[in-house]
Amino acid sequence: MHAPVLAPSLLAGDHAHLAASARTVADLGIWWLHLDIMDGHFVPNLTFGPETLAALRRSGSKLFFDTHLMLSEPQRYVEAFAKAGANLISIHIEPEYDTLGTLRRIRELGCQCGIVLNPGTPPESILSVLSQVDLVLVMTVQPGFGGQAFQPEMLAKLKTIDTWRRSRDLTFRLEVDGGIDLATAAECRAAGADTFVAGTSFFRAKDQAAFAATMARL
Repeated sequence: MHAPVLAPSLLAGDHAHLAASARTVADLGIWWLHLDIMDGHFVPNLTFGPETLAALRRSGSKLFFDTHLMLSEPQRYVEAFAKAGANLISIHIEPEYDTLGTLRRIRELGCQCGIVLNPGTPPESILSVLSQVDLVLVMTVQPGFGGQAFQPEMLAKLKTIDTWRRSRDLTFRLEVDGGIDLATAAECRAAGADTFVAGTSFFRAKDQAAFAATMARL
């Protein structure tokens, strides 16, 4: 099993000072930053575009940009996000587009690639791409807004995907996003997750260093 990784979600940071929020993450020795990219169509909200990533890079950020495209047509934007500084680009299985071709294109652009499932999407939907990805992201809330409550029924999905990973000797990371705090992260870790997106719980923590240290011990 991979060592646990905490990926604070910039969506929960200070939108007037995004570079400062990213520096808060880096100063704690955390090396992943999760970027939620929403198009107002696939999910009912708008967030960041490629220019946000590029601006963070210009500000000096060397964090690993874990970039989650919640887009109806992600294939149209992977190049822009790769050029802007993404390290890993994850795309959803639900929209109708060339998923495998888009994953291959992400790799061609020099990034790692991931596949994402919404809460209502069965794990079987991603079986055909498991050998092609560096990360599987299981949404533990319906994507679109931060601060939602964790859906415990997603633990069974994590266990299923982790079982497939082990039985096929695959090495992708298994990430969770949605309602993740210290308690739910521990539950997800027991179910096989190794990468934890935390937004509200991290940025509003009274002691962010202690939060990060606890996550590192999962």
